[in-house]
Amino acid sequence: MTDSAGRQESRRAAHARKRISRRPSRLGLPAGSTAVPDRVRDEEAGFPALLRRVWQRAAKAPDLPSALEVLLTLDGHVPADIQLRALNSAEQAALSALCGLTWRDADADASTATAAEPGVGSNGSDERPVFRGEIALTTSGRIVIRTPGGRPLDARDLVGGVRRVPWSRAVLDVYRRELHDARRRRAAGAADCRAWLAEQGQEGRDALVVQAREAALRTAPFVLYQQDTQYTNFRGRNTLTGKTLWPGHPDCALSALHGLPLELWSDQDTQLVVCLTLLIRSAGFGRIEEANGTQLSVEHVAHSLERVRRTYNAVPVAGAGPVPAAASHTVADLDHLAAALRERRRQVAGSAQLYREIHGALMHKVERVAAPAGDVARARQGAVAEHLRARLPLSGDTLADLGGDLAAAPGWLARPHGAFATGLESLVYEAVAATATAFDADFAMSRGMRSLPALVRALRGESWAEICDWDITHFFCCVVPRPEAAAHFGHSTAALADAAWAMSSRMQYNSWHFVAGNLPPVPEVDARDHFVPPVIPDLAFFSDQHHHGHVNNNVRFSIRSPQGVDVDGRRFEGFMDLRLLRCAGQPFGEQDLLAAHQVSAFIARATSLAAQLAAAGTGLEVTAFDSGWHWESITGRAPAGAHSLTGQVRRAS
Repeated sequence: MTDSAGRQESRRAAHARKRISRRPSRLGLPAGSTAVPDRVRDEEAGFPALLRRVWQRAAKAPDLPSALEVLLTLDGHVPADIQLRALNSAEQAALSALCGLTWRDADADASTATAAEPGVGSNGSDERPVFRGEIALTTSGRIVIRTPGGRPLDARDLVGGVRRVPWSRAVLDVYRRELHDARRRRAAGAADCRAWLAEQGQEGRDALVVQAREAALRTAPFVLYQQDTQYTNFRGRNTLTGKTLWPGHPDCALSALHGLPLELWSDQDTQLVVCLTLLIRSAGFGRIEEANGTQLSVEHVAHSLERVRRTYNAVPVAGAGPVPAAASHTVADLDHLAAALRERRRQVAGSAQLYREIHGALMHKVERVAAPAGDVARARQGAVAEHLRARLPLSGDTLADLGGDLAAAPGWLARPHGAFATGLESLVYEAVAATATAFDADFAMSRGMRSLPALVRALRGESWAEICDWDITHFFCCVVPRPEAAAHFGHSTAALADAAWAMSSRMQYNSWHFVAGNLPPVPEVDARDHFVPPVIPDLAFFSDQHHHGHVNNNVRFSIRSPQGVDVDGRRFEGFMDLRLLRCAGQPFGEQDLLAAHQVSAFIARATSLAAQLAAAGTGLEVTAFDSGWHWESITGRAPAGAHSLTGQVRRAS
């Protein structure tokens, strides 16, 4: 790049320009040059607005079953079983008595569940109600029910008003029996948890607390319930270590248990630690997110592990019989099941594609096993391969063939190609652009590290602190929107470019956030904020609810396909990924995910080959995909004030 006088930009000036982590321009204008905000958040966007719409529909429903169908699914945005599993014991007993609804009977794979017409509690009865309850929706998206003996629901916690629910004598009798059974099961579960923890000894319990606290620190946000007590590392008043509470913070419920005699633990905290332990043992920290938005009890964990067992057993594994069901729902038996599932998960991943389904409104995840690739997946991959054959010096009928051809002669990845300084940049761009078109996505993107030689040098010197200290400008993300996506941004290419750079900046942060998770757990790495790197792809539905960037940039449906990359003998999981976004319309499907995962594998293979070149001494730097590149590639013109951008280094930490 040259300056305003036509001189070649110095390396120092180039780095200063790239280190501006805030957007250097908005809508083509220099930062800080507008008299009024250039973007005002739509009050009808995001989770609060969704909840208002849900409650309005539920309040107008003709009967309780119809209202519950809207509330349980948040008007079609989440599977109903998530909300059913969020109810406390009394609320669950109430729904069972009023409508025959229970989470034990709900199909965990169903997207909806409809309440039965009232039976014993029929409003058609001439019997005078003996109790008038209430049902409402909280600002956290959880259903709450006023049951006999409970106070009126607090309007300060509710989205709207309440719906009055009359209880007959027959309903009340069923409720009493259901509640008695639930309390008995809960007391037995709490006692079993306490006995199991006692067997671990003080040192063993402390180790479990440390593991659970590390999980809360290194995973995405989650919200869990123990009756009406909320455990969360997500916004607001956190109760667990996370972005707000540092490890050891006195407000962290887990930190408060470290070294504390077991007899002083509450029943809620005993179940918290035991249930987190079972989930982690079954699949690592990521399994916790599959309990997001639900009650964290032994009963619920047993239900979840049984669903996983059935899913895994449906996948043939050579030389292995089915995983047997837990002998009972005691912690000891569930612990054995969790260990067996962890081993079977490794076997299943070798013969089928695991992925996660994400329901953004409640941040809930469900692990799935994909069916084999079909015509849709093959057609998507074929379209991308055709595009790459026409634009890159590669030959082959499939993405795998193209990757093999590249592996035979990878040297061009380090040389200029087309409009790019390196073939690697050209390959990343063309693969992303082809994917956006082939998958009918509004945006496609892929991220990575700018200097593979610098990473190789740091690895050989075991310079872990240096790698942790790299700011987000050491990473890149190439974002390519389809021109049609401008329709979601007021038909403005300037707004489209601004959204693309916002996404790119965030993805640079994601690369920064994951890279440390691949390094040895030395003090410098432990102290640095990072997440466990992702290893399986995911499909997300209605992600435009909580994350401010997703709300502002209409990120509704998405595919994420993370891949590992080998760098000088070290495996970096989640080093890169391919993401596809749709702002509206139909969500992506499983076949789309399978095809996208093959495209991201192709880019990852190219990145690993580039890393081999870097390890052999070849210079290879990615200089494209900064803010100016995104602006010019999308709008066709240079941003205003592009040659006068200055700013301080901004570290992601």
